[in-house]
Amino acid sequence: MNRWLTRRRPALHWPSIRGRGRTDAGPLLLTAAVIAAVALLAGAAPVLLRAAADNAVQDTVRRAGTDSNVLVHANWERDDGPTGGRVRMPSLAEALDTFRARATEALGPDLDAALLPPIAAVDGPILNITDGSVPRTFQFTYLAGDLGGPDVAWIAGSPPGPAVSDEYVETPYDGPPWPVQVGLSEADAAALNLGPGDRIPVKDGHGRDRDVRISGIYRPADSADPAWRLAPALLRPVPGADGVGTTRFAGLLSRESLPDARLAVDEDELRRTVHFAPVPDALTWDATAALASQVVKLKAASGSSIDRDQSLKWESQLDTVLRDASTRNSAASAQAAVLLAGVLTATVLVLLLAAYLLVGRRTPALSAARQRGAALPDLGAELIIESTVVSLSAAAVGLALARAAAPGVSWTWAVPVVLAGAVAGPAFGTLAAAHGSRDRRQPANQAARRWIRATGQLRRAVVEAAVLIAAVAAFVTLHQRGLLPVVSDGDTGELSGDLILPISAVALGALVGALVLLRLVPLGARFALRQALRSRRPLAVFSAAQAATTAGRALPLLVLVSTTALASFALILGATVTRGMADGAWSAVGADARLDVGADADAATPALAERIAAAPGVRQVVVAQVTDSARVFSESTLLTPRLVIVDTAAFQRLLAGTPLPDAPALARLTAPGPGAGDVPALVRSSDGELRTGTRLQLPRDDAPAIRLAAVGTAPSVDGATDVVIVDAAALADAGLPAVPNTVWVTGPGAARAVANTGVAADVLLRADVLRAQRVAPLTAGLLRLAWTAAAVLLALGLLGLTLAAAAGTSQRWQTLTRLRTLGLRPRDVRWVAAGELLPPVVVAAVCGPLLGALLARLTLGPLDLRLLTGQAADPTAVLPWWLLGLVSVALLAVATTVVPVESALRRRDRLSEVLRAGE
Repeated sequence: MNRWLTRRRPALHWPSIRGRGRTDAGPLLLTAAVIAAVALLAGAAPVLLRAAADNAVQDTVRRAGTDSNVLVHANWERDDGPTGGRVRMPSLAEALDTFRARATEALGPDLDAALLPPIAAVDGPILNITDGSVPRTFQFTYLAGDLGGPDVAWIAGSPPGPAVSDEYVETPYDGPPWPVQVGLSEADAAALNLGPGDRIPVKDGHGRDRDVRISGIYRPADSADPAWRLAPALLRPVPGADGVGTTRFAGLLSRESLPDARLAVDEDELRRTVHFAPVPDALTWDATAALASQVVKLKAASGSSIDRDQSLKWESQLDTVLRDASTRNSAASAQAAVLLAGVLTATVLVLLLAAYLLVGRRTPALSAARQRGAALPDLGAELIIESTVVSLSAAAVGLALARAAAPGVSWTWAVPVVLAGAVAGPAFGTLAAAHGSRDRRQPANQAARRWIRATGQLRRAVVEAAVLIAAVAAFVTLHQRGLLPVVSDGDTGELSGDLILPISAVALGALVGALVLLRLVPLGARFALRQALRSRRPLAVFSAAQAATTAGRALPLLVLVSTTALASFALILGATVTRGMADGAWSAVGADARLDVGADADAATPALAERIAAAPGVRQVVVAQVTDSARVFSESTLLTPRLVIVDTAAFQRLLAGTPLPDAPALARLTAPGPGAGDVPALVRSSDGELRTGTRLQLPRDDAPAIRLAAVGTAPSVDGATDVVIVDAAALADAGLPAVPNTVWVTGPGAARAVANTGVAADVLLRADVLRAQRVAPLTAGLLRLAWTAAAVLLALGLLGLTLAAAAGTSQRWQTLTRLRTLGLRPRDVRWVAAGELLPPVVVAAVCGPLLGALLARLTLGPLDLRLLTGQAADPTAVLPWWLLGLVSVALLAVATTVVPVESALRRRDRLSEVLRAGE
């Protein structure tokens, strides 16, 4: 006990520390450069990816539009009068303001800060305009924010006013239609050919007349005001808003005419809603989980829709939008972590190799210091001080550069590199000093020598088994658990501890592959030596002997194979994402261009398709009727898949002429159904509800439902996961002719052919979708990281090759110089040196890319790349053989330059000096 308490502190010899630092400044600076470069990447990449994740959340919310709004509904106070009628409530606008304030208070501070000021909307029922032959509908709406409704300029007439002058009026339930005044926009008034003072001829769903009068015509002061998004028909007619072939018009209510609007319709037909639109710029990845949880709590505490009280009833898809964005962000973060783990693993191996080279240079000095009486703790402390200063200084420089290049810095990923740089050199140096000064002799007993060898082999086997077990556990965890956070735990934006093992699967797999080759290469070298001994070529014997002597060096081969495999994996990941985005664009559009024809112009679709087909550069044109959320019944269950009615033969030709997956099951749609009167259909469902053999019913108005029989699996159509495909001719024979509203166009001239069709249609180009995918924050960030990681790993591999050659150059050229005494010419010596250096390099150049391809095949599925590429299924690994070949060529090219450079540097070595150095 006293011996431990009185142990002295290490006695540091500062002149030795400074002297070793000056002598080995080159290797130390090289180590510092590696640490600084990797610290720069490890410190900047997570921060830049987090910034990209924030941008992705904001972009997702913007694309969702009004679907991401938070809505709250509430019933009005009953307007029953004392004599059995309905009472006009002049303070209805004030009651709406109170409702809006009550909804704002219920949000909570965090959710309130992420949402814009609320806008209250009061909507009347959808009324049918009775004049004219074209189906048209009408709805009156009142909009009010904290500062009132949207600003308008009245260009004719006046704002809507009250229908009566008395504040208190009671009207019977069965009385005549109550008049209500509304304002019309210029576009609506022109389309209806009505003006101030006119009455809009409308009826409700029960055929009863309603008294709606125009007080004036307005022009919006700012058509981009967010309030107009809640009722776009207040600005212009909206086709298809109430069904195929219909056009909706809308009238603007005022505070004064709002009480009349309630009496103009049935008591429960005037709905009030407060809309909270999110502020995209205020949303971040860190806040998504908390905000989504608060939205879910609001909806859980919402009153029932059947309640007649004035409780708040919440409705929103914001939680779903935020969770989808958060899921994609988590996938991108985990994928980036896999790449960074590979870079850090390779860096640690290179630092170990650099420390081994440095210790090889210092071994004579350390042994001499030990023999002069220096204690091992003193030498270890001196080496730790030196390596710690170098590692921390280099890491500080790298993190400072990362802070200058990124909006922040992440130091967590730099810790393994700093620890490796600080510990590897002192550990190797202390062991070298201990071995250089120990007086333990080699035992003469052969059994004792075998025991020592067996002990060393057992230690190595234990280390290799530990790495193998960790790799197997990592791959099993990766395939069973994946990389996404557990839903119940929430997504905080940070990598949890349970993700460390699956994230390390690729790096551990590369290490296991390198260890396997480390076992095989010495066997191959010894086999080559035995074969060379049978030949009459002395150069082959010398080369094989040198290769067999150095084949058991672990660090050089581990570095070369691991870096080459991990660089190949990064290249494969980048190529797979790039190809996946292209396939995702094909899947989203379905062709080079797609036209979604408006409901009021679908009759012109066949003529439009013929005109497009005649345009130059167009290969194929296919028309179809595509109905989203179609009503289809399975037994007693209502399903809402995407219904596609298309010419099967034309659709097959379209799939065959594009990179889209072929669907051989389409041929079954033209065959007779399995039952009499059944129409064959192909089905696809994300939840398994739709599968082969399912019986479906397609309802029709005023006619019996059409029976469908699922005879196969449908391909994904325009990215949809729930699809029902029916042949147009078969469905027409069953009594339901198709009305095409979608046109798919392929060919180099597709974009030009659909540019000016003269028909109201939404045009979607595959090139635009692909361009948007490429510039998406997450996808662009992951691709940049993949290419950067591949370049860094290749640079580390080339550096490892140079260090491995430098570590054995002294011993190698001592042996080769002695061989010159046997008559070898300088050219022969270079061939022998190449025979020693090239075998591990060739093994790494050949097996490294193959190992990287194997790792990609095993791990790309669980990485969930489809969340970034926009595909329905996980993308297939793409092997860019020309890039992988460049990695191998670069490795071999550097290896071939090592021997001439070493030969030039050793040209002035004298044989006498070499022989004395070897004594």
